[in-house]
Amino acid sequence: MKLKFIIFPEALLGIFLLFSQCTSTPKENNETSIEATPSSTFVANPIVVEEQPIGKLAIGDTAPPFNLPGIDGSFHKLEDYSDADVLVINFTCNHCPTAQAYEDRFIDVVNDYKGKKVAFVAISSNSPIGILPEELGYTDLSDTFEEMKVRAKDKSYNFPYLYDGDTHEFSLAYGPTATPHVFVFDKERKLSYSGRIDASEKPGTANAEDLRKAIEVTLAGKSLPEAEAQTPAFGCSMKWAWKNEYTIKTNKAWKEKEVTIEKLSPDGLADLLRNDTDELLLVNFWATWCGPCIIEYPEFVTMQRMFGERDFQFVSVSMDSPEQSDKALKYLKGKASALPNYIMDTDDKYKVIDVVGKEWDGSLPITLLIEPGGKIAYRVPGTIDANELKRKIVDNRLIGRYF
Repeated sequence: MKLKFIIFPEALLGIFLLFSQCTSTPKENNETSIEATPSSTFVANPIVVEEQPIGKLAIGDTAPPFNLPGIDGSFHKLEDYSDADVLVINFTCNHCPTAQAYEDRFIDVVNDYKGKKVAFVAISSNSPIGILPEELGYTDLSDTFEEMKVRAKDKSYNFPYLYDGDTHEFSLAYGPTATPHVFVFDKERKLSYSGRIDASEKPGTANAEDLRKAIEVTLAGKSLPEAEAQTPAFGCSMKWAWKNEYTIKTNKAWKEKEVTIEKLSPDGLADLLRNDTDELLLVNFWATWCGPCIIEYPEFVTMQRMFGERDFQFVSVSMDSPEQSDKALKYLKGKASALPNYIMDTDDKYKVIDVVGKEWDGSLPITLLIEPGGKIAYRVPGTIDANELKRKIVDNRLIGRYF
């Protein structure tokens, strides 16, 4: 319950707060009531840290304590889940295709154990500064704290989703090896299972059998056979904050790529928009004199870096006058637009509008997502919503979120 403070006399304020605490509804986590500390003022600050030893919990080890901000606006501690007979901690993230492949199964498990004294928590421990756009080819989101909120809302997460991406302070004690990696603890918070959710990554081919068995055996107060208590956790490697040398090197290399611009005739534009390729084509019409165009343009460069190694290509088309080619090129170089860049070779804007189609009223910017054969899969007149456009790209049949 959120309290809106106004000026009260001191005594009345105390009575008001006491009444509010008595009448507020506790947060539920299956049957676990969580009295969590507000984190509404939390601001993520991922930083580079020196390499540190990574723990590796053995079966029977006690769950290390944690105190982490959740996307629900509260800090969560290990002891908040003390009422549960079994605690499942899933180290996962937004961007990993394997994590996404197991996402619905984990949600189903949480639903199936509702009311059975089993608590579930997910923790994203990836450092956002250690993730390149080139590593985001199977997602619309990276692993920032704010993007965690978006993913949780998009998928209707039914479990707390916590962030440990600033310095990995608590995740290092658990030692996840990949995303996803689940840890199952008994009532005394002794580790009973560590590893995969199940043995088949592709959605629809398994039902979290390893995790379900671990929960059932632990609820019964028994132990899994040694060979089953720890399994490999297949998925994306952890993005620790000290492993960013490659990130720095790759970003530098991209900025040093050659940027060029070519003139394009209306007929050439018509050929381009027919998209006689086997790739998904993203085309943005922009101009240096268009404020919204130059503000949003860097997002398109990021999208090319994200999806460029897949069946995808971004192309920019400048609507500046042909004699302003140098001005357009200067802007493109400043944005490291190392991709196909064109400028129309005519000042007759209406010829260009006729090629694009009557759906375009001539205002800039306009963005088209075009499937092979010229079918417009998504059209954005005006400024893009970058997250929505990335979602349209990755969810297109030609791209997809899984291997």
